[in-house]
Formats: sequence, C-alpha cells, structure tokens
Amino acid sequence: MTTKVNEIKLCYKDRITISKCPKISCSKDAANIYYQNWDKNEIQLQESFKVMLLNNSNIVKGICQISSGGLTATLVDMRILFALILKSLSTAIIVCHNHPSGKLQASEVDKRLTNKIKRACEFLDIKLLDHLIITSDGNYMSFADEGIL
Repeated sequence: MTTKVNEIKLCYKDRITISKCPKISCSKDAANIYYQNWDKNEIQLQESFKVMLLNNSNIVKGICQISSGGLTATLVDMRILFALILKSLSTAIIVCHNHPSGKLQASEVDKRLTNKIKRACEFLDIKLLDHLIITSDGNYMSFADEGIL
C-alpha cells in the first residue's frame, strides 16, 4: 500500500529567462524594481514585507511577499522568509517594506528585525545586501546606504 503525501513545490509565476532579468548594482536599482512591482492600490493602505531573491551575480530571480499587516506594522515570520530563500537556492537577498505614513525613517522594530535577518543570513552563508523602506511616491531609505545594516 502506497501512502500519498502532498508535494511542496516552488515555482516562478512568470517564466522570464535569467538573461532578461535585471541586475542590482545599487540601492536605487532595487528600490525602483520594488516600486514598479508594488501594488499601487495598497502601498498607502497597509504595511507589507517582501524579499527580493538574487543569484550570485546579483541578478533578480524574483520577488515574494512574505507578509501583509496593518497600518503601522507587519509580522515577519523568519521561518517562512528563510524557507523561501533556501528553497529558491538564492545566495543573496534584499528585503523591503513600505511605510503607508510616507515617513522614511527606520523604527527600532525595523532595526531589530534587520539585525535578526542579518544574523540568520550570516549563519546560512546568504548575503543580506540591503533593507529598503519605500513610500507611495517612490522615495526610499536604504539601511546599507545609511550605514545601519
């Protein structure tokens, strides 16, 4: 007798060849890609957290939303974040969340979360290249550029 179980699979929604995917060379590149791919109907509505998955050449493999929350916060489950990173065989990441308030200032909670992600990345040999905060007008703040990564 064979016991059936669910198969877990990670797949790409749009199958864009790697040669056509953008390469990240600075925080502005990443912020622009995030902004272009963010639902403009929701960016001012509620806070969301996303991860950009990169290969070893900093070419974007994809973006995935990890969580969607309330007006001032969203919960990031580290297990879900790293399950996705590891399953996608990514070697680097750039995380991002929006501030519906329009303020480009990192809170203490934002800084603690970034530090927690950074420590986990170091343990798993994954590069955390940046944490971005974006707003509905397309402006952004980069933790790396500000020296707080």
